[in-house]
Amino acid sequence: AWAQAHGPLFVLIVLWSLFWAGLALWHSAKRGQVFWFLLFLVVHTLGVLEIIYLFGVLRLKSSDLFK
Repeated sequence: AWAQAHGPLFVLIVLWSLFWAGLALWHSAKRGQVFWFLLFLVVHTLGVLEIIYLFGVLRLKSSDLFK
């Protein structure tokens, strides 16, 4: 019963988290930032850390995310 009621929400949360983690891992690897890459790989919390890195540390604009 729980899986039927919350399954779609769980899938959305997983996809949301993977999306932001992938972007942050890609940008940190592209810049040779090993510390950030390893931190993202180990600490994977619904994309919050990745979003802070992308917009707070790198100060990327949303238009720069997929370049």
